[in-house]
Amino acid sequence: MDLDHLKPIADVDVANKRVLVRADLNVPVKDGTVTDATRLTRLVPGLEDLCARGARVVVISHFGRPKAGPDPALSLHPVAAKLGDLLGRPIQFVPDCIGQTAESAVNALGPGEIAVLENLRFHKGEEKNDPDFAAALARCGDLYVNDAFSAAHRAHASTEGVTHLLPSYAGPLMLEEIEALRRVLEKPQRPTAALIGGAKVSSKIPVLEHLIAKVDKLLIGGGMANTFLLSHGVDVGKSLAEPDLVGTAREIMTAAKQRGCAVVLPVDAVIARDFRAGEAHAVVPTLAVPSDAMILDVGPKSITHMSEVLKECKTLLWNGPLGAFEVPPFGEGTFALAREAARLTKAGKLVTVAGGGDTVAALNAAGVAGDFTYVSTAGGAFLEWLEGRELPGVAALARANA
Repeated sequence: MDLDHLKPIADVDVANKRVLVRADLNVPVKDGTVTDATRLTRLVPGLEDLCARGARVVVISHFGRPKAGPDPALSLHPVAAKLGDLLGRPIQFVPDCIGQTAESAVNALGPGEIAVLENLRFHKGEEKNDPDFAAALARCGDLYVNDAFSAAHRAHASTEGVTHLLPSYAGPLMLEEIEALRRVLEKPQRPTAALIGGAKVSSKIPVLEHLIAKVDKLLIGGGMANTFLLSHGVDVGKSLAEPDLVGTAREIMTAAKQRGCAVVLPVDAVIARDFRAGEAHAVVPTLAVPSDAMILDVGPKSITHMSEVLKECKTLLWNGPLGAFEVPPFGEGTFALAREAARLTKAGKLVTVAGGGDTVAALNAAGVAGDFTYVSTAGGAFLEWLEGRELPGVAALARANA
């Protein structure tokens, strides 16, 4: 991807133009009410800017995973209503995203007005990147803007196909996400650290392999750290681990050493016999985990050591928790290190970029998400970028303006 070919919509005359905005409105909804509007809130400034410049704004998005066509439970109607509340202006909801219904509603918009079209995935052509479906979407716009980095890892009609048919630009959120990731991976202030946590090594092998060539320090936590401990001959008791990937862990450690990347593993752990809230627990060295216990968090010595590593660095990329943070008291390690990273960020000593669903939830639980330099709301796209993979939605924008 030649990212220098991305063109921002901010530089384009949009007055009286139908601007088709691919957003990510895939937010949690319960009983018809949006329960987390973070993604919508982030969209607001870009949409307000388009309206202020006289665009006729047409927002399109997927929502959930409909199995067989339209599903009232997966309608974007309540999401559109919440977006209207956040914008403080009326939004027209259109009960289809293509065809006469959609085209008539879009063509009736005046400058500065917004419509949200119904769930793209109510049509099979969306996920199949069907040219006819892409053409039907394109008939609802004069210009196309992708402002959904979190959906850019999919080559769907609304992220890739439509770029062949309309002048295509990057929205402010798209550019924000890309710039944040480039800041930590392509042009970071060094030394750089990556903290990678989560349950399984198997889900993050490509991420680890890519990052050891990019960062100076690699901190590993969560269940995946147990597999690395196993590779050193450490008995992790009943802890979550992947014994069949011990060889892979050793290979990653060897490759990291060859590239001058220091791997940091926990030196102590919070253990318990059962995984439930309030369970009796203790702190032990990782070399002394009882055979009938499981590691559920990193211990205080590990946090102290990891904090010292962060103090030596100028850039931090964070993906994944250090322990089972959802169940108290096994989130204390994650929360403590998150607070230290936030403190260093506020002091101007560390650039911090974090992403991934569990990561965002953990930072919110620690009360520090707003103190990081940038927190991505993307999940799969964030991980695929960390793997060094080309994202079809971003590549399509770059190609369209090459």
